[in-house]
Amino acid sequence: MFLQRWRQLLHSPIIEFCLPLPLLGVFFWFGGNLMAEQILSRPYGSVNKLQANTQFDVKLSLTVVLIQAEINRTKGATLVIVKTKDPSLKKLEFEFPTTNANQVEIDIAQELDITIANVRKLVRYRIKD
Repeated sequence: MFLQRWRQLLHSPIIEFCLPLPLLGVFFWFGGNLMAEQILSRPYGSVNKLQANTQFDVKLSLTVVLIQAEINRTKGATLVIVKTKDPSLKKLEFEFPTTNANQVEIDIAQELDITIANVRKLVRYRIKD
């Protein structure tokens, strides 16, 4: 009698539908894990590799209007502000670890890629103690 009740219960449409669901879920879970592991463990060959700790040299063609250099002797550095005509880049700021005016002019000329003579025409100094 007890066994017959269990058979009737197992052959009911609800049980026949619900019993395979956990098995299907486990099957898809293991199958998905295996597929993801296989896809993610494949070697990935990239021609363009990410390089860290590299600096790029950027060459800008700017029309320099004014160069303001503020020499701070107590700090031992010079703050340089470069104003340009370019509407997208109106101002550049540099800080050089020197208070010598000749060295500052050389550094500005190297950064802006212009001649020292042009730097001397455009630069205005302000000395701060």
